[in-house]
Amino acid sequence: MPKLPFHKLAAFVVLGVSAAWVLTGEMSSVGSASQEKPKTPQAVEPPAPVRMVGVIDAPREMHARAIRIAGHTEADKRAVLGVRAAGVITKLPVKEGQRVRQGDLVLSLDNADKIAAVEMAKQVVSQREAEMEAAERLARTGNMAKLTLDSARSALSTARSQLEAAKAEEDKTEVHAPFDGVIDKVPVEQGSSVQVGAEVATILALDPVIAAGEVSERDLDHVRLGDEADIRLIDGRHVKGTIRYISREAATATRTFRVEVAIPNSDLKIPAGMTAEVTLRAEPVSATILPRSVVTLSGKGDLGIRAVGPDGVVSFYPIDIVDDMPHALALGGIPKDARIIVAGQDLVKEGDKVRAVEADAATLKKLAAQASGGETE
Repeated sequence: MPKLPFHKLAAFVVLGVSAAWVLTGEMSSVGSASQEKPKTPQAVEPPAPVRMVGVIDAPREMHARAIRIAGHTEADKRAVLGVRAAGVITKLPVKEGQRVRQGDLVLSLDNADKIAAVEMAKQVVSQREAEMEAAERLARTGNMAKLTLDSARSALSTARSQLEAAKAEEDKTEVHAPFDGVIDKVPVEQGSSVQVGAEVATILALDPVIAAGEVSERDLDHVRLGDEADIRLIDGRHVKGTIRYISREAATATRTFRVEVAIPNSDLKIPAGMTAEVTLRAEPVSATILPRSVVTLSGKGDLGIRAVGPDGVVSFYPIDIVDDMPHALALGGIPKDARIIVAGQDLVKEGDKVRAVEADAATLKKLAAQASGGETE
């Protein structure tokens, strides 16, 4: 076989190398470039603005929760006086509204026959006493039998008993005041005839006067005998009293317990039966006093307040309402070091990063404007 010339052999080698370069390099890169997709640049979101809120340090104080109950005034004592004998009223020295002392005469019936019976019984007693003395003298000298002396003693005892019975019958014709008080009603007139048991007067003891009400099961443990109470009467007067009675049995229908507060009433200006609001005080506890506007709801619907921690992150604290006062709320469950959000608390949520400023008057005004306009810094 004839040999190829050198120049022809060199030409075939160059052709093969060129073909390999084209197939492995140029075409490979072109194919790869055709399969790649151009990258779209992603938009970078700007950081969320930090909201400013007004905060205050939690003001704490010892607060006694107010327990308010509806009630009314009552007489300390009340008695309806009746007669124990039948007869005609001869004396009626009292009138409605008159103050009386214990033992004062309220009414007297015609008692002429009773007086006569007493006088007769006294005479019998005197006679039996004389007979007894004579019998004792004879017995000492031995001139009277012991049985006769015993009969004289028995007769004297009987006479004395009859005298006491006559006096008791006489006492039945008079009615006396059983305690210090005021005559509220006198339904009879002098000269009228009454039967046994007839009502002739009603007497009330109004010093002290009693404010009575019902306390709930929940509040019963917070009420103590001897505690002071505030009473607001229907006419606007405010007086103070002392708890003197707490029932230990609940009313069947309401499951509440009766409470009585004694109010000094020496001038008798507070009548019985007047509507009253009684405010009792529970044991003092540590509480935070805040306006109602500070209270908000968590994401779960719990009632509480929002506060800012040292790291500027919002936290939520559930609260216990110790007292609902006319001007503010006394709240429990708030940590001592809490910085409470008092402006802007409804515009943030737990975990938010905020900028806290002391809530002075200017800050509150500014935050109110931002809340209405939606501006932030």
